[in-house]
Amino acid sequence: MKRKVIIMGAAGRDFHNFNLNYRDNENFDVVAFTATQIPDIDERKYPAELAGKLYPNGIPIYAEEELVELIKKYDIDQVVFAYSDVPHERVMHNASLVNATGADFILLGVKNSRVKTIKPLVTICAVRTGCGKSQTTRKVVETLKDKGYKVAIIRHPMPYGDLVKQKVQRFAEISDLKKHSCTIEEMEEYEPHIKMGNVVYAGVDYEAIVREAEKEADVIVWDGGNNDTPFYTSDKELKIVMVDPLRPDDEITYYPGETNLYLADVIVINKIVSADPEGIQIVRENIHLANPDAIVIDGASPVTVDKPELIKGARVLVVEDGPTLTHGEMTYGAGVVAAEKYGAAEFVDPREFAVGTIAETFKNFPEIEGLLPAMGYGEQQIKDLEATINAAKCDVVIIATPIDLRRIVKINKPAVQVKYELQEIGHPTIEDVLRDF
Repeated sequence: MKRKVIIMGAAGRDFHNFNLNYRDNENFDVVAFTATQIPDIDERKYPAELAGKLYPNGIPIYAEEELVELIKKYDIDQVVFAYSDVPHERVMHNASLVNATGADFILLGVKNSRVKTIKPLVTICAVRTGCGKSQTTRKVVETLKDKGYKVAIIRHPMPYGDLVKQKVQRFAEISDLKKHSCTIEEMEEYEPHIKMGNVVYAGVDYEAIVREAEKEADVIVWDGGNNDTPFYTSDKELKIVMVDPLRPDDEITYYPGETNLYLADVIVINKIVSADPEGIQIVRENIHLANPDAIVIDGASPVTVDKPELIKGARVLVVEDGPTLTHGEMTYGAGVVAAEKYGAAEFVDPREFAVGTIAETFKNFPEIEGLLPAMGYGEQQIKDLEATINAAKCDVVIIATPIDLRRIVKINKPAVQVKYELQEIGHPTIEDVLRDF
């Protein structure tokens, strides 16, 4: 008899695990996906065009709150947990709840959740959202290109739109962002690469994606999302993992970030300059206990702004990267660092000016105080973000997102853009480990 399955996800790892293990597998019947973290993803379907011959009507997606009801209604045998950046305690609460219904609770290992590429592979992952993967990926790609290699970057999925159209996406020009109807979250990841002249692949079907990327690349670089594990493996691979001493112990208390810690060949301790010595030491000790053979690189993410003179003495509204503040649980980011570095007089709290879906974000994440997360999962959320910024009574807007929001929203007051890149401290460096690789 077929085993009835529900896959718990957030529009990414869940679809990938399905494609690799359950699509066209007659031993299983995937009854549904459940969704969390991503607004408006539930009440949709994983389409028949992607789901395979066994699912001619596609697979429905429900809100995670309906999980127990779905298990009972469909007599589910297995629940597969397939999303990232969650505390171990929450994972086990889910496991306990599922087991109490009678179903098995499944966590797929890396053996069954990675596609093999024929190309050399460098993966950049992390133990939490907001550790500094993006600037490290840019550093890796820049170093490889300087050595004469053709590089294809494959980015962790963010399939929020038409999944069929998003099966395989290639980004090489800024116009491709509009072509693929990208959200702010997607643009934040793709645009900096495009401006560097890099080619980025993303989408839904990651085996089809890598086969296209292999046609034009000497090396594949996996640009991970959240703290998820890599979607790829190779006979020749280098696994780089970011850790954050501003959140010490998170590297051993979040799933699947701790898995990345065990897998790493190279571990980058980022934000060394911003962290206190105690936090740095805790992270070093945890690395030594979990993965003593890993190469450790010390790094920083120094910030600069395009018009620092506007910040001094000003009342500022700080707009930070959305996911870093929400499920990344960071209490501040590069925008706050820039504001303090360049002498801001006061932080303006955006909550009293928040409208629509932005106000809802603050309601869902009450721990966010005094900062505006750059949420932009859809057209309405982008409009609400613009309205919130323009209603705020401040002198200057500090934009600390990886893209310049001024290209996306019309801001009615002076604004500055924060930039940050990886800076290694001493040796070894990224170039050192890539040379050896």
